[in-house]
Amino acid sequence: MAPDPPEVLRGGAGSGMVRAMDWMPFALAFAAFFATHSVPLRPPLRPWLQARLGRWGFLAAYSALSLAVLAWLIAAAGRAPHVPLWPWAPWQPLVPLAAMLPVCLILGLAAGRPNPFSFGGGEDARFEPARPGIVRWMRHPLLVALALWAAAHLVPNGDLAHVLLFGTFAVFAALGGRLVDRRKRREMGADWARLRDATAAAPVLPPPVSWGAAAVRLAAGVALYAALIAVHPVLFGVDPMP
Repeated sequence: MAPDPPEVLRGGAGSGMVRAMDWMPFALAFAAFFATHSVPLRPPLRPWLQARLGRWGFLAAYSALSLAVLAWLIAAAGRAPHVPLWPWAPWQPLVPLAAMLPVCLILGLAAGRPNPFSFGGGEDARFEPARPGIVRWMRHPLLVALALWAAAHLVPNGDLAHVLLFGTFAVFAALGGRLVDRRKRREMGADWARLRDATAAAPVLPPPVSWGAAAVRLAAGVALYAALIAVHPVLFGVDPMP
């Protein structure tokens, strides 16, 4: 008589528990990501941290924490059980390779720039509706960059863990703009609609406040793109180049 197959092959209760435990590191990283992106921003913790670190110190610490937990989450997705949802094809890596250049340019043009409509800007009182920069095309450039990054990386990562990862980010970015608009309208009152209408009345290609600063921001975006290609094999174990 042939021996009984191992429990993991029979699909018994023990194998189900093993499979569930295999997903725990990914679930833990996901929980940590959402916790670190919500708890530090809520009162009374955010005012307490800003009082001790300063506005820019808080933003720097929060950004470093966010990037560290994001790296942890991406690494955890790579170690999660592989459950394929669609087959891989050689053309698929070209999608994120092409999409990441506009993502980096958006980040270069938006980071630290006055933007009263969204988060991630700086010194919103200096915002000029007649020269809104990238805000003329998108009120929430960081969310647009996040959506492009996530949607593009879905294409070559057709397994369950990465679909959960990038799909969640894409949905969050798509819906997040409405949530931010609602909050900003409540905080700004009539100024929100006034600034929105004035920004929409600016030229489609508004002149920058400084051509030199705009060139530096674009160059920074290109440099970020090149740096991400260079460090991608080291950080994520995948060479993005074909």
